[in-house]
Amino acid sequence: MDITDLNPPPSPDEVFRYFQTLPLPTLTTRQQPPGNALVGLPVVFYADGPTSQDFTLDIRGFTVEITATAESFTWHTGDGTDLTTTDPGAPYPDQTVTHDYAAGTYTASLTTTWSGTFRVDGSADVAVPGTTTTEGAPVTFAVVEARAVLTDPYD
Repeated sequence: MDITDLNPPPSPDEVFRYFQTLPLPTLTTRQQPPGNALVGLPVVFYADGPTSQDFTLDIRGFTVEITATAESFTWHTGDGTDLTTTDPGAPYPDQTVTHDYAAGTYTASLTTTWSGTFRVDGSADVAVPGTTTTEGAPVTFAVVEARAVLTDPYD
C-alpha cells in the first residue's frame, strides 16, 4: 500500500483555504500632494509596500510554497468613484493613477486583490484557484479652491 493513498498532497482547494488566511501586506494608500489638494489639479495615488510575497507552509506534513502577487488595485476615491488598475501607481512625475475632485473633504482607500501560485514539495507551480483581498488604511484630505486676489504692487 502506498502511503500517499492515506495522506494525499494538498489539493488546490485546500491550499486556497490557507491562502485566504495568509498575513498579506496591507498596502498603504499614498496621495500627492500630501495634505490639502487644489481643485483643478489632479490628486496622484500610489501604493506603498510590497506587491509580492513568498510563504512556506507545512500542510499535513507537506512543504507548500506559496507566492502571492498583487493582481489589481481598486482605489476608492471617496467621491463615489472607484478606479481599478493593474499597477500600484507611482508618485509624481511618473504618476499612473490620478483623480480630479471638486472642493470638499474626502477619504480615499485602497483594496488590493491578490492571486497566487503554489508548489508542493518542490513540484511545478500551480495557480491558486481564487483570489483574496486586503484593505489599506484610508487617507483623508481636503480639496480647496484657490482664489486669485488682485493687489496693488505699490502698497
